[in-house]
Amino acid sequence: ESHSEGKVEVQTILSSPITGTGAAGTMYMVALQSARRELLIANPYFIPDQRLIAMLARVRKRGVQIQLMVAGPHNDTWWARQNSIRHYGALIEVGVEIYEYQPTMLHQKTMIVDAMWATVGTTNFDNRSFALNEETNVCIHDAELVASLRQTFYSDLQDCKRLDLAEWKLRGMVQQAKEWCASLVEDQM
Repeated sequence: ESHSEGKVEVQTILSSPITGTGAAGTMYMVALQSARRELLIANPYFIPDQRLIAMLARVRKRGVQIQLMVAGPHNDTWWARQNSIRHYGALIEVGVEIYEYQPTMLHQKTMIVDAMWATVGTTNFDNRSFALNEETNVCIHDAELVASLRQTFYSDLQDCKRLDLAEWKLRGMVQQAKEWCASLVEDQM
């Protein structure tokens, strides 16, 4: 078996409940705190707790533009989608731009900070991935590769529908009931 060394240095972040490391969650928190201009997040299962919503609000207050791409109507996990939708209002109110991917299931999990650093991996943006699941992410600080990931993000954004607060507030009692039911099992899933 032959191996060749590439030109890009990467850092691998491994999280495992067996070893007691929540390194992926820590990596996300440090990256959020480090953002100065732009934060691009693509994640199909975006279920932040109140601490993360408050952190994103502080990041926005510093003037960082936050664009979040999430799975839209094509989603393989009902409870995750409902729990995501439940948090959209609080996120939009603090200035997070939320875009739902329309053509098919969005499954990429990437984050790009200030067009200088990126991570790609298995980690969902939820407490389960941050603390309980086996997760692996690769972190990249290579201008060319980060620029390519950023270009892909903006290209995919063309296939998204931007959510707006007024529309979210008018989502109806049936939708709100789904969200409430999903919230009952959020910590169990």
